[in-house]
Amino acid sequence: MISRGTTGMAEGAPTTARLRDVLQRAGRVVIVEGSPADAGSAERARTVVTGAGVDHLARLLAIVDGGTGYRCRCHGWPTILVYDVSGELLACWTLHHQTGLSGIGDCDADLRDGPALTAWLAERGLTRSREVQSALADQEAEEERRRLRWVQAAPAGLRDAAEAVSRPPHRDRQTWSGRLRDAKDRLAALVPHRYPDGIERIRVLLAWAGTASREPTGGLKWYDSAIQQQLLGEDPDLILAALAARPPDPAQLDGAAELFSSLEWTGAHGMQLPEPLRSTLIRHIKADGTDAMRFRLRHGYYGAERSV
Repeated sequence: MISRGTTGMAEGAPTTARLRDVLQRAGRVVIVEGSPADAGSAERARTVVTGAGVDHLARLLAIVDGGTGYRCRCHGWPTILVYDVSGELLACWTLHHQTGLSGIGDCDADLRDGPALTAWLAERGLTRSREVQSALADQEAEEERRRLRWVQAAPAGLRDAAEAVSRPPHRDRQTWSGRLRDAKDRLAALVPHRYPDGIERIRVLLAWAGTASREPTGGLKWYDSAIQQQLLGEDPDLILAALAARPPDPAQLDGAAELFSSLEWTGAHGMQLPEPLRSTLIRHIKADGTDAMRFRLRHGYYGAERSV
């Protein structure tokens, strides 16, 4: 098994200069389509770089000096093994998420041009990075479509605030967390201002919350949770009254199903709902519920008998 940073390069911030210093002493570079633990396997695709190719590889491996400040905990792949002219191992680096390099310093570093390296690897038969990047791009596109559907479903007067809350995270997690907190606070202040009547406010929030239940990817995103937290902050008796004020529409019942099955609600109020809301919600789920709703129904949520 080969370990990352085998040459004592774990000290100090990663820089392109340090990387090039190692590669200038290289006799050959072996890139293996696998983690360091798999680098010795004959079943793993690999490419060997020598001569002028090493200089070209150095340009492809250029990183953002200073690094990211953290280390990815996954093993990483492909593995880049740098040997000197006598065959001694100088360095072992790994790619992470096809966008960063690990093993060149005391933290990971972003590649300056990850796509160029991915394309270069694919030209040499190491196509896994390209395949993963393509899958990630498809996933990111679907995540963005889902986010836009949520923004477009925002009640009247709340779309701009919804856009701010839903902005995707970026690498600077601390900055993003601060902006998200501020955006959620602004949305929380705007909702009662725009909808001062409690019954109306709860009904529009339930309909908005219901959009998450129909998403094919499932689960709550951070922006979905922002609405659920607002509902959980309302008086629970007012929520029940809002649903009893007049027959809820399907979107509101979807939102109610999400809310009443959340750990926060069941932990504070249990799973038993009053009639006729209980029967209305059960009929809705049986007729048009999602698999997740039906699963919860079978397990006694909403006050239903188990295995309904």
